[in-house]
Amino acid sequence: MGKRRTSRRLAMQALYQAETAGMGIEEALRNVFSTEEFILETTEYAESLAREAWENREALDKKISELSIDWPLERIGKVDHSILRLAIQELDSGDTPVSVVIDEAVELAKKYSSEEAAKFINGILGTYLRKQSPHGKIT
Repeated sequence: MGKRRTSRRLAMQALYQAETAGMGIEEALRNVFSTEEFILETTEYAESLAREAWENREALDKKISELSIDWPLERIGKVDHSILRLAIQELDSGDTPVSVVIDEAVELAKKYSSEEAAKFINGILGTYLRKQSPHGKIT
């Protein structure tokens, strides 16, 4: 498994744990990293993603709410919510190709949630990108 893929999984797990257990992101990251050994590059990227998404969660949640019409945040599963926060944060950073971010988010949903969640996440992210593009097209 690639380093960045592992980083995204770890970041998603930390976001999920922080949200559901009501703990800070630093404690959640320590818990996630305590389960196995990871190379430094993987943990650094996971920490960066998780911290940024956690720090920006209010703004990210506002974006998610605007995109998930007729589907309030409370109805979105915690895993799916964490994946969406992570993916939108990574899209906003512009450091990773759009197609990679979407593919990775969908794969996380398939593995840790459901096929329906993967479709939902793909749709939300696609809508987000179309709204960000000047001509409504995903580039």
